[in-house]
Amino acid sequence: MTNQTPLPNDPLTNTQEILEKYDRESVTRTVSNQVVRYLIGLIAIFYSVFHLYITFNPLPELIQRSVHVAVGVALIFLIYPATKRSSRKLVSWFDWLWLILSLSTAGYLIWEYQDIVSVRGGIPNQWDIVFSAITVLVVLESARRITGWILPVFALVFLAYPFVSHMGFMPDRLLTRPYDLGDIFGQLYLKTEGIYSTAIGASVTFIFLFILFGAFLSRSGMGRLFNDLALALAGHKQGGPAKVAVISSGFMGSINGAAVANVVGTGAFTIPLMKKVGYDKNFAGAVEASASVGGQILPPIMGAAAFIMAETTGVAYGTIAMAAVLPALLYYLGVIAQVHFRAGKNNLRGIPKADLPRVKEVLKARGHMLLPIVFLVILLANNMPVGYAAAYTIGITVLVSQLRAETRMGVKDILAALEDGAKQSLSTMAACAVVGIVIGVVNLTSFGTVMTSSIVTLGAGSLLLTLILTMLASMVLGMGLPSIPAYIITATMAAPALANFDIPVLVAHMFVFYFGIFANITPPVALAAFAGAGISGGDPMKTGWQSLKLALAGFIVPFMFVYNPNMMMIDTADIAVTAKEFAMPAWHIIVSVAATSIIGVLALSAAVEGFFKKVMSLWQRIILACGAFCLIIPETVTDLFGIIVVAVILVLNIRQNKAYRGNTA
Repeated sequence: MTNQTPLPNDPLTNTQEILEKYDRESVTRTVSNQVVRYLIGLIAIFYSVFHLYITFNPLPELIQRSVHVAVGVALIFLIYPATKRSSRKLVSWFDWLWLILSLSTAGYLIWEYQDIVSVRGGIPNQWDIVFSAITVLVVLESARRITGWILPVFALVFLAYPFVSHMGFMPDRLLTRPYDLGDIFGQLYLKTEGIYSTAIGASVTFIFLFILFGAFLSRSGMGRLFNDLALALAGHKQGGPAKVAVISSGFMGSINGAAVANVVGTGAFTIPLMKKVGYDKNFAGAVEASASVGGQILPPIMGAAAFIMAETTGVAYGTIAMAAVLPALLYYLGVIAQVHFRAGKNNLRGIPKADLPRVKEVLKARGHMLLPIVFLVILLANNMPVGYAAAYTIGITVLVSQLRAETRMGVKDILAALEDGAKQSLSTMAACAVVGIVIGVVNLTSFGTVMTSSIVTLGAGSLLLTLILTMLASMVLGMGLPSIPAYIITATMAAPALANFDIPVLVAHMFVFYFGIFANITPPVALAAFAGAGISGGDPMKTGWQSLKLALAGFIVPFMFVYNPNMMMIDTADIAVTAKEFAMPAWHIIVSVAATSIIGVLALSAAVEGFFKKVMSLWQRIILACGAFCLIIPETVTDLFGIIVVAVILVLNIRQNKAYRGNTA
């Protein structure tokens, strides 16, 4: 969220209503009872302090993960009403019952922990099964309240599978041995392979702390800094407000990872500005949506996805962040280029400089708040454990905020940030817990192998066809889901299919991650685009298709780095071999890949918008698009052909523009 508001005289929109329509996480209670309100605040603050404590004093994995889930789920039952008709002012008696059941799940594990580990060896008894069933119920119900029906129903389908997977009506490929209640619920509750799996492990140790870091940044005015700095840098340019939206939403999206909330929070300021300078309402909503979603592929934080990817793949965070840099820049370059060319085609100007803040003034007032992010990057680059780095950076944020009165955080601000961070983490925690049910079933049965072999079989040995099928599977699995559970599911179900083609594990995971998050702007379920349409007053489906068009580079870039992993800079040996083959320094290879990719993305954006210096004819757009794709394909011959084609079309367009200007002078 940002601290900016629409400029005076701009029509105000009920952003909270739009947020609640497209983002279940925003449908919360405003409790009227002061005692209950204080209780919620105290539990939330305890939740944050607990995570800071276990960062430096870790407990056994099963215990700290169960407390993370139990207390988080209890907070959900206090904060989120059961249905639309439920009271927004009172916590009902059955919510208190849900809360007691939630806390009992961790309480039982703590009480019985030694027996479970030392005596029973993870083999469940009757009470274990009872509390496992209670845990599944509270996790599913809390996720339904905060994320909607899609994820719980998805988990229930998987949960049903081991109960029926041995029955005769199942296809041969899906048949397994029979499983009893002890097998299924023991897997989900007593081991770190079910609800308390790697997904929740990452939520405990990484994700929570970065959400908390974002809450501290927000309380210190970081959102306003990004908006003001973007305005100062790009607001006066051609189509300036749209460029402001792309820059500010990208940075905020990288930190908070909440695409829909980012669309509504930042879009309440940027979308009216875009409409004011002449952008179409559907295009304005789409710019905000595509920019907000893209933040999750933008280093250094990537909406915390980089840390889950590190946990899942075993690849160091620094390697992942470095690998993500060029693909993310290409994505944002594609969005900004389309915004720029659309402004040129429609002769849309920026905001007068006199009405904008100056860079010097912005940096003087709030620029010091960039220091915590720099500090975080330095710590991570020096291989400090991620949890430590996040915790230390939170402390640095408080200290740095003291440098200016406008950003200074007092005790109330610190407590509020602790409370905000806890509340903002709940949707991710619930989603990761539900995804744990899916992971538990996949680990117990052979379903993951079946999914992988199905994709490979349909791909018929073709890498391109397998990539397309994996892309489609990732987008379907990611529909309507937050980015982190979407990534975890796609990494579990789809990414292994690419291993048969000797694709590096990080490249495979990055491929499915891209398409999992882009489901947010892909009709028919394009929640981020629909939220943008709600702010702009545009048509949701038209805004969704426009978002897809703006994000076109994002749909091409994953294929680029699969066919040419050099652009991710992860395999120095491979780069060295390529450099030796062409008798050039290794850095020339990286620069060459970057240069041709950048030219290709810019040319493709011009072809999509049909404008460079002058409006293009259809045949020019088609030829330019062909040249752009040739540049994107990682081959020397195609690169040379692409450069020639792109150069010819763009020079022709420039000359036509000069001739047109000469005739109208």
